This record gives sequence, structure tokens and C-alpha cells, in this order.
Amino acid sequence: MTATIDTPTSEDAPVETFDSLNPSNGDVVGSYPIASKADVDAAVARSREAASWWGNLSFDERAEHLLTWRSVITRRIAQLADLSHRETGKPHGDAQLEIVLAIDHIAWAAKHAKKVLGSHKVKSGLLMANQASTVEYKALGVVGVIGPWNYPVFTPMGSIAYALAAGNTVVFKPSEYTPGVGQWLADTFTEVVHGRPVLQVVTGLGATGNALCTAAVDKLAFTGSGATGKKVMAACAENLTPVIIEAGGKDSLIVDEDADISKAAEAALWGGMSNAGQTCIGTERVYVHEKVFDSFMTEILEQAKDLRAGADQGAKIGPITMPSQLKVIKSHLDDAVAKGANVVLGGPGAVGERFVQPTILTHVPENSTEITEETFGPTLAINPVKSMDEAVELTNATAYGLAGAVFSKKQGVEIARRVRSGMTSVNSVIAFAGVPTLPFGGVGQSGFGRIHGPDGLKEFTYAKSITRQKFKPIMMLTSFSRDAKTDGKVASLITLMHGGKKTLK
Repeated sequence: MTATIDTPTSEDAPVETFDSLNPSNGDVVGSYPIASKADVDAAVARSREAASWWGNLSFDERAEHLLTWRSVITRRIAQLADLSHRETGKPHGDAQLEIVLAIDHIAWAAKHAKKVLGSHKVKSGLLMANQASTVEYKALGVVGVIGPWNYPVFTPMGSIAYALAAGNTVVFKPSEYTPGVGQWLADTFTEVVHGRPVLQVVTGLGATGNALCTAAVDKLAFTGSGATGKKVMAACAENLTPVIIEAGGKDSLIVDEDADISKAAEAALWGGMSNAGQTCIGTERVYVHEKVFDSFMTEILEQAKDLRAGADQGAKIGPITMPSQLKVIKSHLDDAVAKGANVVLGGPGAVGERFVQPTILTHVPENSTEITEETFGPTLAINPVKSMDEAVELTNATAYGLAGAVFSKKQGVEIARRVRSGMTSVNSVIAFAGVPTLPFGGVGQSGFGRIHGPDGLKEFTYAKSITRQKFKPIMMLTSFSRDAKTDGKVASLITLMHGGKKTLK
């Protein structure tokens, strides 16, 4: 819903606003301004000025500010969790869990930026033995971040915290479904840096996001659908602005015949149903060895018998945050059933006006949209397979490649390595997201670039290489005074170094 309000002075143009709604009941959570292109450009300009201060602080000084912010968020975690609960509809406990993970990532980025990005020596090699070589990673300047609504704290923080730790300032455009959470994050960080615009928020709809893509940012990190990601890339291409794209997934959970069936079922149920299935790294497909398929189904249905979606405290699943997704979920279930899938829990009728009840289908045709496209709802497609080779083949038969899980006592890691995805958990689900040292991101239609860990810090920098001559070179190669005799020596040296066959040590 959008509206127009008058500003205090008649000379100013009215400010267009939009409402953030509670998806559980439609109540207005708050109203926020729709930032125009001029507003976005002004925010980026302020960030550019602030970068001269923030970027010139030492790693230790920036870490101190970030760790203070971490402490502020920790002390006010109930406040932020309640706001996230109201804007997304997710249970308070789930809202708190993602904040807990985000806090841990802020701390890791703050404490490790110096070691990862600071100047360090590298070997120069025999040809350049007279040179002392170093490499360091410099901040890009201003980073734009476009965040999602499903995990409005944890997901954008993977870009925000790491970009800030690297020395960049940030302009953050949160989802129009969770603007309050984004504003809360920016306001608390601004407290920590005494009012400086190091982290700013611009709220609005799609046009505001487009304005950030075409603004004078030095890099843009986007999380969202693949379709929107393509639009982001096209807009950023106007200024040759590099991008990080974290798009969707169609992740599978593979269950081997020797797996702990109870734990595998528990993981599949959580991976598929938590956050109402609105998780890019959640489980949407499950491939179970045929020898344990029946026992797996008995177990997962037993565990799911009391699981339900609702707005009351007893419900463990919240609403579908984005209303348009309800039609997508319904269409996928209808398509699967029409093509012969078996409904063992829920079904097409489980899709309501705001909530979708847990739904499990089996023997789902591989050409149905429930298998091929991202559903983003509390549904699971569970199919039996004859072998782990078949499970891997079916898992990889997708344009996506974000994450996944494998349950196996003997060959879990071996199977995981064969899965074409950026991340895989063995005998657990989405555990990689909670490990700050691990890079997070996918391949194929799931996007490119990485957040988290050393890779995540480096994504928001450029490498600066420096050589310093320690002593006069034995052979002067970079000079017009170089003669034929020197060329001969160089040829002899390179032949000695690389001309013969050598085994690896």
C-alpha cells in the first residue's frame, strides 16, 4: 500500500510512502518513505564522504565499532526479533535464531579482517628474486546492498558486516516487506559511529532498488530471485558496477541406506518447513535410498503430525510473507498431483489466504515444477532412488546449484563432493550457514560471488600488489640496454627451471 503525505513546509514536494504489513493479519507495522533516484544518489554521496573517515580508520578501530554494534544488537535482540516477527510473520524463536547467527558473523568479520586483508609478504620467485613482494586488499569505497525479506537480518548482514569490516561504507535497500528491520539495523549502527552515515538505509519498492543499481556505488550485493537478479545485473552494467548475486535454489537432501533415519527425517522436515519453506538454502527435494524409503516416510510423517502453520504461539510455521508466492506454491502442487504425485500430507488444499499447511508429496515426476522450479513454501517432494549415483544425478539435474545435505554414515563426504552446489552439509542441514569461516554462495542459476569467511571479506575489496627492489638485479630485463647475451642467459635459466619433467613433491 502506498500513500502521499505532506511535508511541514509548502515549498517541499509531498513524500510518497508505503506500508509494511504483518502478513499474519494484514495489520500495518509501519510506514516508510519511497526513496527516489535523487534520494538514493544523495545517500550514496553521503556515503562517499563518510568513506574518507571510515576507510582511513585502522582495522582495529573499525573492529571496535563493529564489536560495539554487535553488543548493542545482542542487548536489544528481543526488540529486533519482535520487529522481524511482525514484518515477516515468522515465530519469535526463529527470528531470534537468525539474529544470533548474524551477531556471530559480525564478530568474525570484525576480528578477522586485519589478518585476511592486511598487507602480507609473498614469494617473488627466482626470476624476480631481487624484489620484495606484498599484497593487501583495499576497500572499494561505497557498497550497495539489496536484501531479501525472508531472513531480513542474517542474509544482508553477510554483505553489510563484511563490507564494513573491509573498510567500505554501505547503502542498504531492504525488501519492501521488511523495511523496519533494515532501518533498525542502520539506526543502531549510526548510534555506534556517532551519527556518521557509514551505514544508511533507503526504503522503497523496485524503482528504489533500480536507482541503487545505477547509482555511483563501487559494488552491489543482491539477494533475491534469479529473475530480479538478471534485472539487477543489467542495471549495474550501465556503470560497469560489479555484482554479487545470491539467487534461489532447489536444494536436495540425500538419504543413503545406512543413514540415521530419525535424524535424516528431522533434518528434512526442518529444512523444508522452517520459515514456512521460505529459505533459499532450504530443502525442497529429498532423494531416499529405496531400501529405507518406507521407514523414512513412516518417520517423517510421525514427526510432522503436530506441525502446523498459524499465528498462535502453538504454531511453529508462520505465514507466507509475500502474498504472490501463494499462487506459485499452489501451481506447483497442482502440477505435481496432475502428473501423478502422491499426496501423503497436506496437498493443494493446504494453501490458504495467508498460511500454507505442511505438505509432503512422494513419487513426484522429475518433470513437474515441484521438482524443477523453486517453490519457496512448506512443501517437500520425496522420491525413492535405487542408488546414490542416481540420487546425485537427479540432484544435479537442475539449473540451480546453491546448497544441499547428505545423510550417510560411511560415504557422506564422498557424496557431498559430487553434488554440484556451493555448499553441502553432511548429517545435518544448513550447518554451513552458521560457520563464519565458510564462504556462502552458489553456482549456475543460484548466482555467483561469495559472502562470509575470508572469501566474503575479499569480495568487497580489490587486491593491491606492491613490489620493492631489494638489490640490483643480476640480469636487467626491463631495459633497452638488454643485449643478446642477457637474452641467452634468460633462455638458459628458464629452460633449467621449467624445461625438464619434474614430479610434484
